[in-house]
Amino acid sequence: MSVQPYPLHFKPEFKERVWGGRALEAFGFDVPAGAIGEGWMIADHPNGVSHVTNGAFAGQGLDDIRRQVGEAWFGKKGAASANGRFPLLIKLLDCNDDLSIQVHPNDTYEKLPQGELGKTEMWYVLDAKPDAKIIYGLKPGVDRARMAQAIEEGRIMDCLQEVSVKAGDTFYIPAGTVHALCAGVLVAEIQQNSDTTYRLYDYDRPGLDGKPRELHIEDSLNVTAYEDSGAERMDTSGATAGEWLTLAKSPYFKTDKGVVRGPWTLSTHADSFVILIVCEGSGTIGWESGLVDAKAGDCFLLPANLGAYTLDGSMTVLRSLLP
Repeated sequence: MSVQPYPLHFKPEFKERVWGGRALEAFGFDVPAGAIGEGWMIADHPNGVSHVTNGAFAGQGLDDIRRQVGEAWFGKKGAASANGRFPLLIKLLDCNDDLSIQVHPNDTYEKLPQGELGKTEMWYVLDAKPDAKIIYGLKPGVDRARMAQAIEEGRIMDCLQEVSVKAGDTFYIPAGTVHALCAGVLVAEIQQNSDTTYRLYDYDRPGLDGKPRELHIEDSLNVTAYEDSGAERMDTSGATAGEWLTLAKSPYFKTDKGVVRGPWTLSTHADSFVILIVCEGSGTIGWESGLVDAKAGDCFLLPANLGAYTLDGSMTVLRSLLP
């Protein structure tokens, strides 16, 4: 089947989490009952695959589409990741309660689950309550021995840095960075296509099944970057309309923020697909043969061979591609 390239819009895969809530309903999604913490917006993983809502591929999963159109649509760098699947995983997270204190491995950790990659990620804060905060890295001087002792003595929080957050803040979280989102934060997350998380602490609370969730102390101690993990934060409130502000550049993705105020003509390139996340406002995405509406919460995958496209309206977007 020969299909002309067009922006793919996806129906999220929703995940119930003990820390989730109902905030994703504000984007107009049909959110299932329960404490919904994650919307997997663009996903091609054994634990969740998102399906296209529009155009010739409507109803098909990202995994099937990738196999049909391959490099032409996904780019020389984006046809598949090291585990043979789509390279990135895009989420919206509703943190109605604190997430566990956690850390992610890198690609070379010898105890990675079969078929899994490491997990470098970034957060863009879409909304935050006035007193919202996150856990972001270790306090200076914390090494493995000190953290292991603090865990043993039930005082891991003494080792961690708390950071206040507001809408528009960005946090880059390389593998090895100890971190946790806290209550009252809504974020967009761009990450490697991985679902591997090691928990250090979960506030001694029961999971959705009423039992304590598993901790992974030894793995966490093994993969933590005790010196400089490379984590960086940014206040992006100064972004200029019609110019890309680079938020994160990793070996796995490059993400920019763009403020759209009227027509802004851009282009894809043969190396990589482009992912657009609409953070606020509304508008359109136009290309040679069509136009699609875009509003806050929408996530689009623009094929590498789409060519020229135009963003229009009044909206803030994140653009992610492979470096």
